[in-house]
Amino acid sequence: MANLIVGGLTTETSSVPFAEFKKGSVSLIKQSLFLLTIYLFLGILIYSFNRDNYSGVETHPVVDAIYFCIITMCTIGYGDITPLTPATKVFACVFVLVGFGFIDILLGGVMNHVLDLQENMILSSIQKLNGVNTSDKRFSAKDYIYDSEKGRMRIRMKVGLALGVVVLCIGSGILILCFVEELNWVDSVYLSVMSVTTVGYGDRAFNTLPGRLFASFWLLFSTMAVGRAFLYLAEARIDKRQRRIVKWVLQRDITVQDLLAADVNNNGFISKSDYVVYKLKEMGKITEKDILQICDQFEKLDRTNSGKITLPDLMESHR
Repeated sequence: MANLIVGGLTTETSSVPFAEFKKGSVSLIKQSLFLLTIYLFLGILIYSFNRDNYSGVETHPVVDAIYFCIITMCTIGYGDITPLTPATKVFACVFVLVGFGFIDILLGGVMNHVLDLQENMILSSIQKLNGVNTSDKRFSAKDYIYDSEKGRMRIRMKVGLALGVVVLCIGSGILILCFVEELNWVDSVYLSVMSVTTVGYGDRAFNTLPGRLFASFWLLFSTMAVGRAFLYLAEARIDKRQRRIVKWVLQRDITVQDLLAADVNNNGFISKSDYVVYKLKEMGKITEKDILQICDQFEKLDRTNSGKITLPDLMESHR
């Protein structure tokens, strides 16, 4: 990594923030697994000591406890295992509320990490292909996958990856329901889809020991995958709308009203920087609040009020 060191002032390449972000992602996954273990252990412990206060078909005490905790945390609620006493009902209320926030805030990072690994593998392959042949400028498959201007995978490919994971989750659920739970194909598809989308009508559920053991892991992963897929779909719609706005802003001719609005210093003209800032505001990429915050930061660095930041200013700010 290239470093520029001038009198104790260090400037590193842009890979440092990315490395720190990647390290934070791994740390979040470890934290998620640790908290998930504690969360499920408490749920299993409470369920095990109150088995007689729950109704439903029993298979194995530990498997039933894990299964109940997972379907509660994922907000599916088949209805095959339900609390009977006021105490167990209060526990279920607290458990589902904590679990709902837990899934949304912490375990979402795990799914992000999995999809990021898939994306990095594809991008690495594309970079190798670019290294082999850079003279051919014709449109290829990698142009469809990789956005060279933004340096990332295209949104539609992210949606495709997420939907692919969802299809795999639904497909694996169908196979288990058909061959382990011995449901017909229609009911298998029906219960698999109702499960991963957290609908859970309650007319069908997992009743065997292997089925509940599979569901304990399958439901946890598949519900997150479906949520992430819908998030990417929404992101794709927003990205498409943003591209239309940018295209309209760049193609629109500047008017007298635009010049007066961009001339914030009332000079009677606008500079290149004024024009860029005005267009970025028109595209919705920055707001007036963002500009004011950047100006405040600039003024803090410009200790001599000269209207520019010098090397001595930077060295002084890093002391």
